Amino acid sequence: MKLQHGLHLAYCTNIHRGESWPETFQALTDYTLAVRERVCPKNYYAIGLRLSDQASRELKDPQTLLNFRRWLDKNHCYVFTINGFPYGSFHGTRVKESVYQPDWTTQERLDYTIRLFDILSQLVPHEVEGSVSTVPGSFKEFVKTPDQLKQIRSNIFHCVEHIARLSAQTGRALHLGLEPEPLCLLETTNETVHFFDRIRAEHHNDLLLTQFLGVNYDACHLAVEYEDPHHAIALLQKHHVKISKLHLSSALKLHPNPEALTALSAFADDTYLHQVIARAPDGKLTRYKDLDVAFQTDIPAEEWRVHFHIPLHSPPMEYFDNTTDHLLGLLDILQANPHLCSHLEMETYTWGVMPAELKSQNVVDQLAAEYQWCLGQLAARGLA
Repeated sequence: MKLQHGLHLAYCTNIHRGESWPETFQALTDYTLAVRERVCPKNYYAIGLRLSDQASRELKDPQTLLNFRRWLDKNHCYVFTINGFPYGSFHGTRVKESVYQPDWTTQERLDYTIRLFDILSQLVPHEVEGSVSTVPGSFKEFVKTPDQLKQIRSNIFHCVEHIARLSAQTGRALHLGLEPEPLCLLETTNETVHFFDRIRAEHHNDLLLTQFLGVNYDACHLAVEYEDPHHAIALLQKHHVKISKLHLSSALKLHPNPEALTALSAFADDTYLHQVIARAPDGKLTRYKDLDVAFQTDIPAEEWRVHFHIPLHSPPMEYFDNTTDHLLGLLDILQANPHLCSHLEMETYTWGVMPAELKSQNVVDQLAAEYQWCLGQLAARGLA
């Protein structure tokens, strides 16, 4: 939906199952329109679209795309952003580290992302910017050689060149957002600005890299890294890194005593990777690939933060707190500078694997509650 200061808010439809375009479209019909009726029945409603590789190939068919555009108009909806992070299956099967494959070393990732921009350029309204979020290069353990790093930078630059041409041809302002995530090639703000400095140096500070490439700032991910949002945003701005999109999300945090760890086992699942970063009393951080690995450690820690997206409106629980303070700090920054980034997306894709006490029985109720919380926080800051 359209907010104050040219901001746009949506929830990411990666919360719903669907790998083909017919499945994706059915979810939009069944769930997204129902959410729209609950939270924005009288105004144009924004959709944060998730398309798999298969769905993108099917939607790019001219008649299929035209039919979708007509559906959007009929239902007073618009698309301003696409989640291009998960390439393949994202629900009901083991995703784990395969969510990062194919990574940016491959032609497949480049072709898929270009296809998403080709689609987005035909969907986004003329007066609205369009963004695609993507894997932050790769997963760290996948990258073994300098040649892989060079290929990642090369493919991303080729994508940026395509975005620039497409923007000029269509009159749309389009940009790609790399999404830092724990244990990925880019996981911290420092690593991210180093990457941007390196790719710019290779291309003589080509202005395309400033205009069409940026960061999808996921509040959950950077909170798990124990980053302060004010410092992170300031560092990105110092290095002239565009904030392409803000993912409004929250993670679990806890004191890892025996009772809390026992309760935490309810969050371990066979679908998603739940990276854990533990902070010792002296401030040292230890990273674990997943909950099962973290459970085996005997290294003392005063706090664990877990990459598990929890509902924005969830209060602290008996053994768990959340990283909402990081998200609220990010919204405070947006209040002070509403033109920092116009794309806001709620992304709690873990609904299907959450413990029962954390979720409504109906996903529409869940999403409506997240909108209510989020809009309340934005309104309190004069943004909605």
